[in-house]
Amino acid sequence: QVQVVESGGGLVQPGGSLRLSCAASGIMFGFYVMNWYRQPPGQQRELVANITEFSRANYADSAKGRFTISRDNAKNTVYLQMNSLKPEDTAVYYCNAVGRQFGRDYWGQGTQVTVSS
Repeated sequence: QVQVVESGGGLVQPGGSLRLSCAASGIMFGFYVMNWYRQPPGQQRELVANITEFSRANYADSAKGRFTISRDNAKNTVYLQMNSLKPEDTAVYYCNAVGRQFGRDYWGQGTQVTVSS
């Protein structure tokens, strides 16, 4: 059974930091592209960052310079370090695992991040 579980969300003040974690089980993690998406209130889901099987990271313009995505294949976990948070970063953050060679796509349940004073 495949499970993708996010953690680490919460309430933080503007300028603060959070680290999100996403643990995946039941998949060959090292062969999956791992994506972080977010969905602000009343808006469409958008890609924030991803990291390939080869640990190449890509970022949305809104995340560049503030967020860092990383993966630990030994722990089947991907992280999103978020610094200098802004109120507009408030959203539900979702982890997505894509196994292109397997034709598989799995989502977590999301974790709420709220940036507010």
